[in-house]
Amino acid sequence: MAFSADELRVLRRALAIALHPTPLSDEDVQDCLRLAGSVDEAVGEAGRLRAFLLADLARYRNALPGSAAGYLELLQDALAAGYDPRPDDLAALRALRGGPLAAALLERCQVLAERSVRARLAGRSAGTAAPGPRSRLLALPGGRAAAREPDRPRTPAAPDKPRKPGERPMPKPSEVFPPRRRPAPPPSEERAAG
Repeated sequence: MAFSADELRVLRRALAIALHPTPLSDEDVQDCLRLAGSVDEAVGEAGRLRAFLLADLARYRNALPGSAAGYLELLQDALAAGYDPRPDDLAALRALRGGPLAAALLERCQVLAERSVRARLAGRSAGTAAPGPRSRLLALPGGRAAAREPDRPRTPAAPDKPRKPGERPMPKPSEVFPPRRRPAPPPSEERAAG
């Protein structure tokens, strides 16, 4: 995730206020809320892209062995994005290990899968819970309301982001990549001669 120069300025100001709370101007509050909205939007987009990549990976895995090249490429991208290989991936790679790329990916996936299993087992034995989902930033300290009412919590709520007119929802993978239709059989010779 990259920040623009203006966003970095707002982020630095927000961090300074978090360390040394002071009342904020309305403009600073609005800047912070816009930045929080942008970060939430980027996180949501990353989640949608990850879901799309994983759905695409499953589609290519289900079409093996004919889709081996595409599957191996998508698996590399997924691993680079932090994907933990599943048993289906290990089985598919074992079937494809005749090629050097598949053999190298199988070795890498086995190491990652073993690490993942050990981490889960260690978490269970220690009784630690998995971290919860990231919560949306709804409030910032400071602002004019805080200066007027010092005994009330300084937590202005962020407004829900309305959908812009004409904005379309993110398409599903099945809408972008519809299933292939079998071509119609060619007309018989009798009809062609007729």
